[in-house]
Amino acid sequence: MSKKVVLITGTNSGFGWLTAKSVAALGHQVYATMRDTNGKNSDKAKALSEVENITVLDVALTDENSVQNAIDTIIAKEGTIDVLVNNAGFSRNGVAESFTTADVQEIFDINVIAPWRLMKLVLPFMRKQSEGLIINITSGFGTVSFPFATMYSASKFGLEGISEGLHYEVRPLGVDVAILQPGAFPTEMSQKFNPGSDASVNDAYQAIADYPNKMGAAVGKAFETLKPNPQDVADAVVNLISLPKGQRPIRTNVDPFTGQYIKAANDAVQVEYDKALTAFGMGDLLK
Repeated sequence: MSKKVVLITGTNSGFGWLTAKSVAALGHQVYATMRDTNGKNSDKAKALSEVENITVLDVALTDENSVQNAIDTIIAKEGTIDVLVNNAGFSRNGVAESFTTADVQEIFDINVIAPWRLMKLVLPFMRKQSEGLIINITSGFGTVSFPFATMYSASKFGLEGISEGLHYEVRPLGVDVAILQPGAFPTEMSQKFNPGSDASVNDAYQAIADYPNKMGAAVGKAFETLKPNPQDVADAVVNLISLPKGQRPIRTNVDPFTGQYIKAANDAVQVEYDKALTAFGMGDLLK
């Protein structure tokens, strides 16, 4: 497999951290982004930059200029970007009504707009070389919307919608778009609980207030019994990169807990999606 230039976002912890190291270990040149490399993430940035084949870039994904500067830096040195892994994400959970418009805007800025910003910037280089891969890391919550994760799910639905449509638009041009759906894993993000800012509505939901705790307990039990390993997600990214162009699946689910249900839903919808696309005269895009 030829050496590729790989841009990975959100590499200060969790899936991104493991993915950067795993991809670099195969000899690919990795550009790993994170925020605040001279502040709270300075130790992580230093540690990752000491890994062979990894260059750490300080990027604020919601800042247009910061992202453009990162792309310019990579292109100036490498001439192209072969693979984009949109891993960075932001999770907030709680009663949907407690989320203000600003809360929702923040979630969508990070989980939907930021990934699209990068996709739009790398696509010209991928189209030019008639080859490239975009991997968007979403969630099982991008297939089903769970209560108390409503706004997070909505953002992942958004990213999946972009990914699915784009998959069929750019595949004839030699570019693959793949969706990777992790389930619940013991990562730094999964341990953060960020409810909506409008706490004034919470009293109205006292009758169901214990359900988030029940959900947390179920996930905790799954962690104990199934022992999900975040490295499995990094390995899935490596596998997608390693597959030949045109042979990468549109969706990959990595979830030892509820993955069987999510995959069943994905498979069932894909059958009907294929029929609908064909009915609209676009069946050739499925080939």
